Amino acid sequence: MVLLENDSFLTELTRLFQKCRTSGSVAITLKKYDGRTKPVPRKGHPVNYEPADNKCLLRASDGKKKISTVVSSKEVIKFQMAYSNLLRAHMDGLKKKDKKSKSKKTKATQ
Repeated sequence: MVLLENDSFLTELTRLFQKCRTSGSVAITLKKYDGRTKPVPRKGHPVNYEPADNKCLLRASDGKKKISTVVSSKEVIKFQMAYSNLLRAHMDGLKKKDKKSKSKKTKATQ
């Protein structure tokens, strides 16, 4: 897993989307990140850990290549705008839902 800066993460994510446009998929995960690199200690040895600020960890993978970035609370608005524009630009390859199967279900229930 490669930890990248925010701008380089977006450029690499664009490359992943272009690479998987015809076949394949890109999995993206987002979770809260407190900056820990070690596991949480057991109940016998509690250590109070307060993160300096809230952060988000974003990961993207196409099955072969994995990339990730950490977004701080100060940069969230700027990153979210760029990220949403990137998703809108590359979400055009989705398949439409088949409406015929929905009408068959309503006829069967009547």
